[in-house]
Amino acid sequence: MIKNFENYKKNIALLERMAYHYYVLDDPISTDEEYDELYHQIKDYEEQNPNQVILTSPTQRVGSNVLEAFQKNKHLERMWSLDDIFNPGKLEEWLNRIYKSWPNINFTCSPKFDGASLNLYYKNGILQSATTRGDGIEGELITQNAKTIRSIPLKIPYKESIEIRGEVVITKDDFEKINQERLQSGENLFANPRNAAAGSLRQLDPKITAKRKLKFIPWGIGKNQIQKGSFFKLINEILQYGFYPTPFIKYCENIEDIQACYDNLLSIRHDYPIMLDGMVIMTDSIEAQKNLGYTIKSPRFACAYKFPAIEKSSTILSITNQVGRTGVITPVAELKPIEIEGAIISRATLHNYSEIEKKDIKINDTVIIIRSGDVIPKIIKSIQTLRDGTQIDIKKPTHCPICGSELLIEEIFIRCQNLSCKARLKESIAYFASKKALNIEGLGEKIVEQLLQEGIILNILDLYSIKIEDLLKLEGWKEKKAQNLINAIKNTRNIPLWRLLNALGIEHIGEAASKKLASNFGLEVFQKNYDEINSIDGFGKEMAASVIDFGIVNKNLIKKLFEIISPQIPQNIATKSNSFFALKTIALTGSLSKPREEISSLLESLGAKMTSSISKKTDLIIYGQNAGSKLKKGKELNIELIDEKQFKIRLKNEGIEL
Repeated sequence: MIKNFENYKKNIALLERMAYHYYVLDDPISTDEEYDELYHQIKDYEEQNPNQVILTSPTQRVGSNVLEAFQKNKHLERMWSLDDIFNPGKLEEWLNRIYKSWPNINFTCSPKFDGASLNLYYKNGILQSATTRGDGIEGELITQNAKTIRSIPLKIPYKESIEIRGEVVITKDDFEKINQERLQSGENLFANPRNAAAGSLRQLDPKITAKRKLKFIPWGIGKNQIQKGSFFKLINEILQYGFYPTPFIKYCENIEDIQACYDNLLSIRHDYPIMLDGMVIMTDSIEAQKNLGYTIKSPRFACAYKFPAIEKSSTILSITNQVGRTGVITPVAELKPIEIEGAIISRATLHNYSEIEKKDIKINDTVIIIRSGDVIPKIIKSIQTLRDGTQIDIKKPTHCPICGSELLIEEIFIRCQNLSCKARLKESIAYFASKKALNIEGLGEKIVEQLLQEGIILNILDLYSIKIEDLLKLEGWKEKKAQNLINAIKNTRNIPLWRLLNALGIEHIGEAASKKLASNFGLEVFQKNYDEINSIDGFGKEMAASVIDFGIVNKNLIKKLFEIISPQIPQNIATKSNSFFALKTIALTGSLSKPREEISSLLESLGAKMTSSISKKTDLIIYGQNAGSKLKKGKELNIELIDEKQFKIRLKNEGIEL
């Protein structure tokens, strides 16, 4: 019997210790009976003294309320995707890029678990929120479900605000047990342990999540106040706060250490109770991480060294042509179903018809298929020695499978150019109006579908011709709702150019890339050539080609949208032409005192165009310590060079402090 509040607090501490040893360390210090008895004593005290309940009490782990839906929640710091490498040669290339700026750097290597990523936010030592990865910028708020996972401490001794990130996983054995239970109850089976972990984490009833034996394994941090030190020491300190110990985490000094760590994980891949799909390599210096910064999509200081993909063979039964949002026709192979790592694979992309010709793939061919982690199943090649005469050539389509209009057949891509094609229209307009794009409130996917079905709109441009009387004729529409939508559409006029570029849904071009395009080229973005676009820092061949192609196919649409919306060009293009850096193509190299992303953003705001490569078109190179091949090439090409000290003086002359 618990007599008073002090006694209650002591018993909570004891119960927490019992739970940690049982659920996390798998080393019980009490019997189940002793644990249950103490748990109920605490629960009885809390029911009799509701005003004294400590929010981090073990009894508070399972919420009683069932949610109707999950709220969206923004991460304080973006959750980035990692670039993948697959062999020792690519590992050496990646390390050499790091060594150019940090020649004596060391690394932390840890397993890459195949689960669901989760971001935990602690403030004053108390768990404030738990958010799924989502799109990296925001995810779903699942705090009540996360509290049911025993390896997530409700409080930690670290008092500064911090985001602790990790993977929610389930063991292979527990996955099999869950599927057996679902089979007996007539529910759909989970495809693999990763799906089971993600599905369990997103239950609207926390009590269901609590029944699943989920584990949270930390692998990194997000927003924090830590500027220097060893990441290896930091992550090991975090593990002492009550989290599940991250296995096989290693401090590596060189490529030999890293490869040995990888080889060890690869050797236990199939026998380890939790699914692994590779290893994460990260620079150990936190200062180096901040200095190296990020590309548009991923951190420069970390990568995923993926395990070799698992290969299996199957037979191509037929080809389905899919029409994407940008009108690209993608051939998809319908396969004789096979099982790869717990997932049943019955379809695989063939990417484009150029690839089909190159690989000489036919219907009824036996083909090799690979799948690695989350990678979409991919056909590698056909086994031509197994051909029996029943094989049929795969012919390029000449007409859109959805709208029947004639297709534009290019060297690689085949496109439906009909902007009214139903296969792409609804999704394109819904994306155009979404929060990530123009944020037209009240124009969700269902409303778009209704407007299309009733013939109110036939394309994106028609949005700007909608009249209130058109909407009032529709079922479920009243004057206030109709007027609100028309006002929301009108409010998109004069929005920043980058928002319009992002709203167009150009393949490979997201928010960050749209901002760079707007900042570099303004309204002339679709008049630029491939080399000019490819020279933007962080851009690549696919991104540049995608912008060029989109501009050609949608020339008239873009022109009319620009006329209707009158997007606002960035300030740097409008007013910063007097800056020393304006209109210059600039490259950064060497170790600088500030993260490159921060310096690049500042220069772009002054009208500069950033590039990651050195050529005759480069106007200026700003270099820091340990500058390597870029500086050497710059000297050979007689490009203007200034060191960081000179750079800061130039900024100071323009009234800017770095």
